[in-house]
Amino acid sequence: MSLHDRTVLVIGRPSGIAAATVEMLVEAGVNVILAGRTSEKYPVDLTDESSIAALAASLGKVDHVVSTASARARGALADLQPDTIALSFATKVTGPILLAKHFAPLMPPDGSFVFFSGQSARKPMPGMLAVGATNAAVDTVVRSLAVELAPLRVNAISPGTIDTGAYDALGPDKKVALFADRATTNPAHRIGTAPDVAAAVLFTLTNTFVTGHTIPVDGGEALV
Repeated sequence: MSLHDRTVLVIGRPSGIAAATVEMLVEAGVNVILAGRTSEKYPVDLTDESSIAALAASLGKVDHVVSTASARARGALADLQPDTIALSFATKVTGPILLAKHFAPLMPPDGSFVFFSGQSARKPMPGMLAVGATNAAVDTVVRSLAVELAPLRVNAISPGTIDTGAYDALGPDKKVALFADRATTNPAHRIGTAPDVAAAVLFTLTNTFVTGHTIPVDGGEALV
């Protein structure tokens, strides 16, 4: 499928994976609408159904919807708070369900949704319990929506370790050490980039025979 002159709504921060996705879509001739909590022109809060409904009403017809939005929920079991877990689910699980509810009626039969999961759904590790549970729920939502909304397609992207600034909170030394370790152990022998993930988004938007799947972009990290 050509995306030229199609309208794609991208929801997320104006940086990292969302920014790389927007750039790649613009290069493909797409009419891109970037929305998010901090957007002045297209504000949307995925934890608020009225906000999603308002955005849908203001935009009218769109061809594809991509949501990269997430909420940080890392932490050891002893430190996890219910509010943190709830926000993670509200942003990445309930939010996409509500996006489908309000935007599916506005989309053509060959339209699609792309949501974001993560390799923690398949590879458990300490400190990632809430993140992994959230991502596993996203995978289930994608499969269910692909059946319920057919022929609209619904897929997810599952990034591994991607250098987008998400790891900056570790501090320079710990970030460098983590990246060095994972680049050594994963089969791709490098850390992923935002364009790596954006390319997978473009694939799911254009391949009309892919639906109900979570596409890993992790350098094989989940294998080791």
